[in-house]
Amino acid sequence: MPLINADEVRDFLTRVPPPWIIKPRSDVSAIGIRKVNATDEVWNLVNEMNERENLRERASYYLLAQFVAGEVFHVDSLVANNRVVFAGVNRYGRPPLEVAHGGGAYVSRTVAHRSDNEKELLKINRALVKALKRERGAAHAEFIKSDADGRFYFLEIAARVGGAYIADVLEAASGLNLWREWAKMEVADARQNTDGKEGANTTKPERNEYAGIVLSLSKQECPDTSSYDDAEIVYRVKKLHHAGLIVRSKKLERVEELLTQYAKRFVDDFVAVVPPLEKLSDAHAFW
Repeated sequence: MPLINADEVRDFLTRVPPPWIIKPRSDVSAIGIRKVNATDEVWNLVNEMNERENLRERASYYLLAQFVAGEVFHVDSLVANNRVVFAGVNRYGRPPLEVAHGGGAYVSRTVAHRSDNEKELLKINRALVKALKRERGAAHAEFIKSDADGRFYFLEIAARVGGAYIADVLEAASGLNLWREWAKMEVADARQNTDGKEGANTTKPERNEYAGIVLSLSKQECPDTSSYDDAEIVYRVKKLHHAGLIVRSKKLERVEELLTQYAKRFVDDFVAVVPPLEKLSDAHAFW
């Protein structure tokens, strides 16, 4: 709920047990998100935000929500005519909020094909896209599978391609590049508007394999990942002060094995920890 009406906020804090999350209505990754455990913390943050000079950093531009502990999944889609024509389901190794605030390596990998989790999330995602009337383009949605009851809870959705090399992981697993296919959709739509000819559907995946990424801030400006030499590595992140590897295999077990090993090695070899950003303007976002 928005942090606007004090009476509504008090009612929410009375009805909904802690912990809670205070997060900005916009921004990316875990920027500006606070986890709070007591009513006094909420009101202290509201008062602090309302004293800020920048209007967009005040409490009315933030939301208050219940914190749900559990695994976080993301579904990345291509949409045409309000219908999902391609979607990939991945699971984070640790919730992005935990990585942003606690440091360590970020991990995401494909969910087992035809598993109950994949089937349920694809179904929920189709309903969500339809309800939001997303006509054409990409969508990145996140869901939490509650530790308490095993149900999926909607976290957020954006009309964009996911960050943190998510598109590259999906391309490794499927052979389909979200950015390229989105561009093809726009070109086809423009052509149809010009000459009436409908563009072909080019969203069929080339393969149905598994992929994943391990990624972290690096204490080295140009980290050397050459000692990571497994044949399944298909991409090495080339970004200053970032270490990252994308792996692909026909077997999910192999992807998970490699990511688990790499995440532990990254802690010793590369991982750098910086305080989480209060707002996007403070610095360049990690994601």
